[in-house]
Amino acid sequence: MVGEVRRPWRGGVVVTAPRIAAVPDPAPRARRFKLLTAADLAGRPRLQWRVKGVLPQTGIAAIIGPSGSGKTFLALDLVAAIEHGVSWFGCRVRSCPVAYLALEGEAGISNRVAAYQAHTGHRFSDRFRVVVERFELLSTGDVPALADTLQESGVAGGVIVLDTLNRAAAGADENSSSDMGLLIAAATELQVRTGGLVLIVHHSGKDATKGARGHSSLFAALDACIEVSRTDERRTWKVAKSKDGEDGHSRAFLLRVVEIGEDADGDPVTSCVVEPEEQAVEEVRRVVLPAGGNQRIVFDALRDLLREARHFGMAGAPPTRPCIALEEAITKTRDRLACESDRRTERTRAALTGLVSRGAIVLREGWIWLP
Repeated sequence: MVGEVRRPWRGGVVVTAPRIAAVPDPAPRARRFKLLTAADLAGRPRLQWRVKGVLPQTGIAAIIGPSGSGKTFLALDLVAAIEHGVSWFGCRVRSCPVAYLALEGEAGISNRVAAYQAHTGHRFSDRFRVVVERFELLSTGDVPALADTLQESGVAGGVIVLDTLNRAAAGADENSSSDMGLLIAAATELQVRTGGLVLIVHHSGKDATKGARGHSSLFAALDACIEVSRTDERRTWKVAKSKDGEDGHSRAFLLRVVEIGEDADGDPVTSCVVEPEEQAVEEVRRVVLPAGGNQRIVFDALRDLLREARHFGMAGAPPTRPCIALEEAITKTRDRLACESDRRTERTRAALTGLVSRGAIVLREGWIWLP
């Protein structure tokens, strides 16, 4: 506000000067970014597990394996344990609702559910829901419509299974980085709208040397990944990625055939259920990790490098297994050893040889990965 102030001046002349009223400072703008201290971080919530050491409570995860590996049976067995709140392969489970999108056919999921209930004696409750209608991640309205349905039914905040990504990605090119980016964005939107975990069942390529089917950005975007493999009749699942946990956890399993009824011709109708293979589990546990020394230093360094690896399924490794070239591994781990600089390369090679002998790493055709 502007006014006048009259002041006398020598000679009796009165002059005026403008007067400006005080204006309060504007309110400070809210900062977009908050700078956290180490103390702030210590007070924030820690990672919460849905299946301890395997799946987080929230995020995007996947079960990946080739056709015939048993990944769909494993997916149902996993979410059944989650719905019932019972341990899974010895891993502690926190119970929650489950929505299973059976996009590869109603008959298949019906038979698998019947076989599971007949074999285990566990009946699914109303917290386990199945969707058999067509669902497309890239459809304009499907993601919000599904999220609204789950919210209204009280199933949000749990686990949503998309079985399979291929069926949920009609018209998309899995090998295209842009298309895969759109699919990842849609899955993330579904996760944000529902607040739980989106679990994607996905096929891997038939040629293991070419890695997982589709663009590698999917694996990079996952918070967790279970890799399923099969050698003859032996099947194994492994934590191929755990963004905030320890990967490498592995268990073997078999598929047991269960008769669930008869068809119109009187022939038996069967499906399969998952059973841990105890003997194979013991074989997996026989790998002896180094307790100390150069081997332990190199092994820990390799695990860090493999978390950031850009190559998968090299030289016959399983399709989603991160790999690193031998020479790159030597170059990036040698400086961690506490020995004379001119002997570090030699000692690193010796440590890698020891790790191969222990079965702690695999070295083939110049590529290294974890077994």
